[in-house]
Amino acid sequence: MAGARIWLLLAALLGGNFALALGPWLVRLTDTGPVSAAFWRMFLALPFLALLALATRQRMTGIPRTTLVLVALGAIALGLDLASTHIGVALTRLGNATLFSNGGSIVLMFWGFIIARSLPKGREWLAITCALAGAGIMLGRSLEISTGTFVGDLFCVFAGLCYAVYLLTLQNARAAIGAWSLLVWVSIFASPMLLVMALALGEPFWPTNWTPILVLFVSSQLIGQGLMVYSLGHFPPLIIGLALLTQPAIAAVIGWSVFGEVLTVLDIAGMLLLGSALVVARASSAAKR
Repeated sequence: MAGARIWLLLAALLGGNFALALGPWLVRLTDTGPVSAAFWRMFLALPFLALLALATRQRMTGIPRTTLVLVALGAIALGLDLASTHIGVALTRLGNATLFSNGGSIVLMFWGFIIARSLPKGREWLAITCALAGAGIMLGRSLEISTGTFVGDLFCVFAGLCYAVYLLTLQNARAAIGAWSLLVWVSIFASPMLLVMALALGEPFWPTNWTPILVLFVSSQLIGQGLMVYSLGHFPPLIIGLALLTQPAIAAVIGWSVFGEVLTVLDIAGMLLLGSALVVARASSAAKR
């Protein structure tokens, strides 16, 4: 039974990463603007997340004001993360977008050095070297292709920074009110912000084809996030980091097969270096907790 449970959890971990990896492709298929798509994926998932929170008897009311303020700040950061990622997806290659927008682990590692006022040690130097080399190669290759892809990469780098702020802000709230309740409140705060941003940018807001939007919110917000919440607490950070690398790999394959995005040996080398840094950073940050 224990062996069957391990395989079930591993399938959930990989399945969650696979579902999340479909997000950039689905964003490109939507006929709304990129920020509008971010609003719809979060807003449509809200009632389902509320049902999950109620079903698991997680705390939905009576939350301390300080916690709600932190959740609101984290929600703003997540909203900016989604908006920047969606904008970047439209401009750069899918593999690049997925890797850079998942760079929060590396940012958290650097933040840990600043807080501790200490220099990196051992494998942390390896992660920093791989991160800088991989990011440099990928940004350089994007600039060779066009300024548009380079700008798209920068949007996704900014998204990774915002996601790190989201994680830092809400690292204690998850334990206090529960993962599903946290996602509900994050959606409550982030959805209006994304709505205002989308309308201010004058984007196409109402979908004429709802299929990509519906698949996006089901795959990314419900299936992807749900499976990740279910499986994350059962694996060491190294396994989680390695599973994370399936996202850019899947996105790169989709980019190549659907959109004709060609990857050279240099592109793959940059992805491997940056991906390796993500794995080491995730393992290193968890080991310090």
